[in-house]
Amino acid sequence: MTSKQRAYLKSLASNITPLFQIGKSNLTPEVTNAVAEAFQTHELIKISVLKSAEENPGEMAQALAERTGSAVVHVIGRKIVLYKENKDNKQIILPK
Repeated sequence: MTSKQRAYLKSLASNITPLFQIGKSNLTPEVTNAVAEAFQTHELIKISVLKSAEENPGEMAQALAERTGSAVVHVIGRKIVLYKENKDNKQIILPK
């Protein structure tokens, strides 16, 4: 992903609300499966990490990206934004 594409995705993510919240149980298999399922209908997902979570949001983002086959757009504060292209139902056209 180029920096231009990442900047474009960041601008789109600023307007969406978080689909998931991760709390004190951190990254459970259920959370990972829910995020993976959400990529069937969404290409861009925002996740909020609550203060009760013990793990670092950056580490969570990397782990989620690896487990779901997505890319980390950015982590700012306690917000994670992930992107995964949906070949069947493409909604976002990335700049070249």
